[in-house]
Amino acid sequence: MKINQTVLKEFILVGFSVYPQVQTFLFVIFFCLYLLTLSGNLAIMGLTWVDRCLHTPMYFFLNALSFSETCYTLTIIPKMLVNLLTKNRNISVIGCGLQMCFFLGLGGTNCVILTLMGYDRFLAICNPLRYPLLMTNMVCGKLVAYAWVAGFFVSVIQTSLIFRGSFCNPNLVKHFFCHMRAVVRLSCLDSDLTEFIVTVMSVSGLMGTFLVIILTYVFILSTVLKIPSAEGKQKAFSTCASHLTVVIIHFGFASIVYLKPEASGGDDTVIAVPYTVITPFLSPLIFSLRNKDMKNAFRKVLGKKFLE
Repeated sequence: MKINQTVLKEFILVGFSVYPQVQTFLFVIFFCLYLLTLSGNLAIMGLTWVDRCLHTPMYFFLNALSFSETCYTLTIIPKMLVNLLTKNRNISVIGCGLQMCFFLGLGGTNCVILTLMGYDRFLAICNPLRYPLLMTNMVCGKLVAYAWVAGFFVSVIQTSLIFRGSFCNPNLVKHFFCHMRAVVRLSCLDSDLTEFIVTVMSVSGLMGTFLVIILTYVFILSTVLKIPSAEGKQKAFSTCASHLTVVIIHFGFASIVYLKPEASGGDDTVIAVPYTVITPFLSPLIFSLRNKDMKNAFRKVLGKKFLE
């Protein structure tokens, strides 16, 4: 048990206040990235809604991912931007718990949706004849609902474990948002055990979904290699290229955050930036710029605007 057990009502997010000389510069950079991220995700959601050619399971899941990532960035980035400009970096204990719950829940939802996108490509390439029967609108809707339920089921358990007791002074969260590791260390209870449990849960979810995606691509690769024509192989690979790129970036940056050994040092605040800011920015960029259907849909919308 820790001493100095004061019932805390709020935390102070230390964040980037340890780098006062670059806070304004960081605000400009993060604000621009956030606007571009928001614009990219809204563009994807809009295009998949208005263009009937994009009313397919693949783009249904892409739409779901864009919506989830929009909510994900909305959970932490606006608060971070405000904290970069003000000296009042307080957040209530309840607000911190809600932010953590939504951050973990939406992060888990993103992982499951990326897995579903891999499963969709697996069915489309490895079982094309039964694909329309297996991937109906009803099935796609149920799978996305499952992704949200699974993500938030785990996040509620993790948040409850961390916030089940009181917190001790100092109330300084050494992060720019309520990251579970930074908050659990302030617990008056056995924080080492709680930190181990919630970290194992996150790593298990992360590695589990990643291994399922890898497995689907093993089957996809074995099927594609059997296609006799080079054009057929290229067409099959092209439908997977954007997804695979985002998967590598998403799980690569996430693994740095959650698999980093405690003794390795490094500023957790800086290490979390690629996962929380860069990855959501790159995802819509990759899915839109590397996708011929998305580019064609964008040209159609622009063409109609100019004709009007």
